[in-house]
Amino acid sequence: MTRSATTTPRAILITGASRGIGAALARAYAGPGVVLALCGRDAAALEHVAGEVEARGARVVTGSFDVTDDGALAAFFERAEAMAPLDLVIVNAGIGDTNKGLGDLRRAARRIFAINIDAAVETALLALDHMLPRRAGQIALVASLAGFQGGPGAAPYCASKAALRVFGEGLRAEAAREGIRVNVICPGFVETDLTAKNDFPMPFLWRVDRAAVHIARGLARNTARIAFPWPLVAGLKLVNLLPQGLVAALMARRG
Repeated sequence: MTRSATTTPRAILITGASRGIGAALARAYAGPGVVLALCGRDAAALEHVAGEVEARGARVVTGSFDVTDDGALAAFFERAEAMAPLDLVIVNAGIGDTNKGLGDLRRAARRIFAINIDAAVETALLALDHMLPRRAGQIALVASLAGFQGGPGAAPYCASKAALRVFGEGLRAEAAREGIRVNVICPGFVETDLTAKNDFPMPFLWRVDRAAVHIARGLARNTARIAFPWPLVAGLKLVNLLPQGLVAALMARRG
């Protein structure tokens, strides 16, 4: 018998788990009987998170590598599966680099797309490889509200999150036929190292632990798109109703 959609996940893999939303989700899920497979590039920060979740009773396996290394990523999945068949894979690793003018666009786009799209999709595909034979499991893709409207200096980042969101939304119905749940997470501004670099106003900024609890609840309910906070979501929906020429003009003035 496969695990039901309402069963609490007991074996969870999280990419980008050394800080930010990934680390907060690890803490949110940690507890006795839970296996957490956590990977990230910062070995010291990752071990700190591992210590936190082990103190809460979780069993932990860690991997310090770049998610663009397909071999290392596949090997990490094998290590995680050897501990326990994965119930939930949270595709969280990503970067928020901005381009410094049009002359920097190529560098920013290549770097961002390699991590936020290519590596994220490969992570989801590896999850499918392991879950399809069991006809059970859940894959959560961390996109962003930035994927609903491009902004000056952030075209590659916004595009990468839009691509990941649409990929997940398209995959959801197809995967459901095989007993696998797919969810897309679209956070607004959350207090992380990434947003700490921003030099512009960030309305409705959430604490990272609050965001993690909200995401975990949405995943437990199998919510198709977990987008928050609602005032920012509503504002973006209104922006998308405006003529694109007007939006582009306003964005150009802001940039």
